[in-house]
Order: sequence, then structure tokens, then C-alpha cells
Amino acid sequence: MLSVFASSQLRRLIGAYTVNRLGTWFGFIALSIAVFDHTHSAIAVAAVLIAAQVVPAVVAPALVARVETSTRGRFSELYFFEAAATAALAVLLWHFWLPVILLLAALDGTAALAANALLRAETARAARNGVEAREAGSARDAGSLGKEVEQAERDANAAVNVAFSLTFVLGPALAGGLVAAAGAPAAIFIDAASFLICGAMLVDLRAPDEPSEASVQARLLAAWRHIRGMPMLRALLLAEAAALVFFESAAPIEVAYAKVTLHAGDRGYGVLVAAWGLGAVIGSVVFARSARRPLGAMLTAGILAIGLAYLGFSAAPSLGVACAAAVVGGVGNGVEWASVISIVQRLTPQRLHGQLMGAVESLGAICPAVGLSLGGALVALSSPRQAFLVVGIASTAMAVPFLVLYLRGLDQRATAESAAGGAQPPARPVPEVVP
Repeated sequence: MLSVFASSQLRRLIGAYTVNRLGTWFGFIALSIAVFDHTHSAIAVAAVLIAAQVVPAVVAPALVARVETSTRGRFSELYFFEAAATAALAVLLWHFWLPVILLLAALDGTAALAANALLRAETARAARNGVEAREAGSARDAGSLGKEVEQAERDANAAVNVAFSLTFVLGPALAGGLVAAAGAPAAIFIDAASFLICGAMLVDLRAPDEPSEASVQARLLAAWRHIRGMPMLRALLLAEAAALVFFESAAPIEVAYAKVTLHAGDRGYGVLVAAWGLGAVIGSVVFARSARRPLGAMLTAGILAIGLAYLGFSAAPSLGVACAAAVVGGVGNGVEWASVISIVQRLTPQRLHGQLMGAVESLGAICPAVGLSLGGALVALSSPRQAFLVVGIASTAMAVPFLVLYLRGLDQRATAESAAGGAQPPARPVPEVVP
């Protein structure tokens, strides 16, 4: 994986992603705590998280396409917009008004999803270009070169995953302490500053133009046709969507679980989330050092670990035991998401990476929104422990469809499509309807 950092552009992309994610954790923790403290309602926490994800999930793919087709097409503009929206959110916490908080969260989340999708696609593209530039003019056969390009993409995904996981450890713990000491607005202002830094780091970076599909509608339709024409990819995305519903239902439960069930307070909540992040770092390292392990098998194991962690939460008698369970879940998280990204990229032609990464980011937003509603309802109708028991059983069961995909040759199909340069859209016309 260290070869990834040989490219200055990759270092800059991963550095910007790291700064962004670290700041985002400050905003996430602070906003969750502030809303819960003002409303004393897990449902209100779920509502804010839904606002930050449902609308963005619908709008983000079109925004990605708009940036790609724009003559400007600069990533930095998205980050500067996020900074402004986040700063306004921090000011609003001093004069709490939930409806406006929901609106700002939706605007902020839309820009964030689009920026993350473009950054993911650009990171993979930079990794590919680095290999191709290094091997230009060499006598290596196409098969050997293709495997090196595939490994470079996987290494880039692993590096991004490690960066995310490291911020997962540092961000929540630091944010929990800062909120306790200085209040939620201070933490959210740090989030806004992180977006300004990212915008400055990427100010000269543009999304690559694809003149063959110049319009927003053409790009959206091409991505939709590709998904329609790839049954294995479609099945993977549907299974991931269902899994995300249960995984993300934990978010509104965790605040009440830490503060009410475990009596751990704001700092305890931050420590619990940080323990999950520590596991995610371990999982990211496992993924990065497992280049020869089948992605389908790693994906299945990651799903299973997350489910078992939630079952552990339901039985944990103390914060320490809950943190141990969180580490297990984090390991699964670190392996699972990077595996999904890598498989989707292998099943997709390079010209559609931006759109498919947008689809995956949207999937990672709109499906959890259902889970957030589920989690809020479960904890309102029962208790945090009982809610985690239900979520744990459902999450553990989700390992089954991923195991079936693996046994049906998911890895072999992904490798074949990657070697062929990505699957092509189906020849059969598809109705021009964008879901």
C-alpha cells in the first residue's frame, strides 16, 4: 500500500480526505449531542441525521454529474459551500431552531456526498494513471499490466480507508471532550474550518471531462443502464442497501445507550465511537495487507463482525465491555466498506467511476436514513439494549446474501470485468427513466 504515496497527487487527495473526515466527526458528534440535549429525544437525533442524508442521496448523483460536465468542475467549490453551511449551523445552535437545522444539514450533506464521490473516483483514477505513466513504453503484456492497475486501485482504496479509520479514532474522542469543555458550536466551527482547508488543498483540481457523455442526463442514464445490465453488481448493491439499513440504525441508539444505559456521559459517547474507530483502523490495515484474499470473503466476514458487535452492545454491562464489542464491529466496518468500493470499481468501466461512486455514496446515505428511523423508533418503543438486540440479529443475518454472492463467483466476475476494462452498457435499449 505504501506505493500509493509515491504520487504527489494521491498524497494530496488522501490528505484532503483525512482533514475532511476528521472535521466531519467533530460536526457529527457535536450536532448529535446538541440536538439530544435540546430535545431529549432519540427521534429528533434521527430526524437531523435523516435530513443530512435522505435529500443528499437523491440530489448528489446529479450534482456529481453537474460538476463533471461543468467547464469549471472544481471540487473546492463544494468544500467552500460546505464550510459556509456548517458555520451557519454552528451559529444556529446558540438560537436552537430545529427546522432550520434540518435544512442546513440537508444542504451540507448534499455537497459532502458529491465531494466524497468525486474524491473517491479521482483517487482511483490517479492510482491508475500512476501505473500507466510508469509503465508507458514497457513491453509488459496487457494481462500483467491490468493486474498491477487493479492492485493500485485496491491500494488506493485501502489508503483512503485507513485515513477514514484513523479519523474515526481521533475525531469522536476529541469531539466528545471538546463538546464537554467548550460546547457544540465550537466543535462545529472546527468542522467548518476543515472544509476550508480541503477547499484550499484542492483548489486547482478539476473533475476530468468526458466529451462523449457531455450532459448530466446522459451520465445518469449511462450509470443506470450499467447497473441494469450487470446482475451481479445489482445484487451486490441491493444487498448492501439492506445491510446499511440495519447498520446505520445504531446511530440514534448510541447516544441514549451511552448517556442513559451506561451512564457514561458525553465523553463516554465519544469514547464508544472512538473504540469503533480503533477497530476500523485495524480492519483497514487487515484489508490493506490482504491483497490476495478474495474480496467477497472479506466482505462477508466484515458484515458478520458488525452484527456480532451490536449483539455485544445489547449484553454489555459496562462501557469497557461495550468498547470491546465496538472494536470488533469496527474491524468489520474497516474491511466491509473498502471491499464494497473495490468490487464496484472492478465491475464498472472507468468512464463511469464518478457516477457509480456517486451511487454508492448515495446508497450509503439514503438507506441508512431508513435505518435511522428504525433505530429511533426502536429505542423510543423499548430500550437501547433491546434495540441493539434487534439490530444485531438483523445485521448478523445479512451476512447470508453476501456469502451467497461470494459462492456464486462475485470475485471471479469482478476480476474478469476489470481485466476487460470494465463491463459495457447493455446493447438492448433501456427506457430513459432515472430513478
